Amino acid sequence: MDANEMESQQQKAAGEDDFRLTSTAGLNKFTLLCALLASTNSILLGYDIGVMSGAVLFIKENLKITSVQVEILVGSLNVLSLVGSLASGKTSDYIGRRYTIVLAAVTFLVGALLMGFAPSFPLLLAGRIVAGIGVGYSLMIAPLYTAEISPAMKRGFLTSFPEVFIVSGILLGYIVNFSLSGLPQNLNWRLMLGLAAVPAIAIGIGVTAMPESPRWLVMKGRTHEAKRVLIKVSDTVQEAEFRLSEITKAAAMDLGEATSSNHSDWRGQGVWKELLLNPSKPVCRIIIAAIGINFFMQASGNDAVIYYCPEVFKDAGIQDKRQLFGVNVIMGVAKATFVLISAVYLDRFGRRPLLLLGSIGMAVSLAVLGMGSKFLQHSETKPLWAIIVCIIAVCADVSFFSIGLGPITWVYSSEIFPLRLRAQGTGLAISVNRLVSGVMSMTFLTISEKITFGGMFFVLSGIMVVATLFFYFFLPETKNKSLEEVWALFEDKDTTGDDQRGMQMREM
Repeated sequence: MDANEMESQQQKAAGEDDFRLTSTAGLNKFTLLCALLASTNSILLGYDIGVMSGAVLFIKENLKITSVQVEILVGSLNVLSLVGSLASGKTSDYIGRRYTIVLAAVTFLVGALLMGFAPSFPLLLAGRIVAGIGVGYSLMIAPLYTAEISPAMKRGFLTSFPEVFIVSGILLGYIVNFSLSGLPQNLNWRLMLGLAAVPAIAIGIGVTAMPESPRWLVMKGRTHEAKRVLIKVSDTVQEAEFRLSEITKAAAMDLGEATSSNHSDWRGQGVWKELLLNPSKPVCRIIIAAIGINFFMQASGNDAVIYYCPEVFKDAGIQDKRQLFGVNVIMGVAKATFVLISAVYLDRFGRRPLLLLGSIGMAVSLAVLGMGSKFLQHSETKPLWAIIVCIIAVCADVSFFSIGLGPITWVYSSEIFPLRLRAQGTGLAISVNRLVSGVMSMTFLTISEKITFGGMFFVLSGIMVVATLFFYFFLPETKNKSLEEVWALFEDKDTTGDDQRGMQMREM
């Protein structure tokens, strides 16, 4: 590299730093509004997780279904959501990010209505299946859209919003459970599930006011529209022009010269082949990181613990349903508090420190919960102090999840793929997330009956120890880097020429 090239790159880096410094002064209000609207879609999954944990107790008694049918009912939404996750990448590349968000809300609306009016187990299961597809769409598209409109210095904060809304939905579901538990048994669970249609309608209408992702517009060759959007989500016109320049160059390199001359013909073709059949070494590293963090997010058992928390504490000695739902509310408040703390400090401390803190804390909390559950299992008197220890351990587990894996999985998955692979790559990673969540939800009770709840919690604690090691060795830090720069973190260390700048950023 000659002196002129070095000077040019230094000037470019200096200019980029200037724009980033301006973005730290405040948060663009329109960007914040768009992130909030997109992430509101995630409240649907959270509400389902929260409300189903209580509704299933009444469904089991009202419809006279078995424990195996309960597991199928609970886990079916998660398993079928992988269909939505896999389809969402291609769909969003074809029709755009914004309309994919609308499609997710409409699909969940249909599922919620089917569940609310279901007269039998088969129709209730059909509603869960439809709702699951909508959940799969929303889990992929909300963080992806937010990441694509956010400035680098605020991306962690904004892209963690989906988890904030998931947790808010869980807490809302707990409150609805508590409020409606006194109604007749054939009515309360129907209202619990059917009320999910209300936010779905509001989301479908509200999202239509959002602009399209500027990065998707650039991929389609609609740079003038992309510039108008970037002007709205940037603090200055100069910042918008700089971001447009970076995105345009990345798109030209990513799509290839042959395609870049006519971007409007691009529909996401060839992505699956590059991801699964012929990936380069950097793409392999990205896939391992994305699939790994999504796998461990659900292998931690967080969703299953939330779904079956009433069953766990019923086994521990709490028999009154309202008391069981009260424990859920306490757990929901803990989750909501710590996910907000994580969102605020994610761009300050970075992804890795909070992720490692969260995974270590979960391993310890699950071990304590396992010991407490084992003690209660062998105790005839079920002492109050042991029950309180278990409640504290559950709250600690979900709190550490909300500090680390909860928000950071969505942030990390949506920011590490290059532009052309981003939607379908993120969809692939989140489909693994949904598959593992479904397997955990559909086997948690069965395995716990074999090895006890205490034994199950010890297994989950061991999984989190392995997860901590994986995060430490395979996930580089991405804070304060633009989406176009994150790619350099996964490139070969012996890269030369233009890639030397990526090496320098890795060393920083």
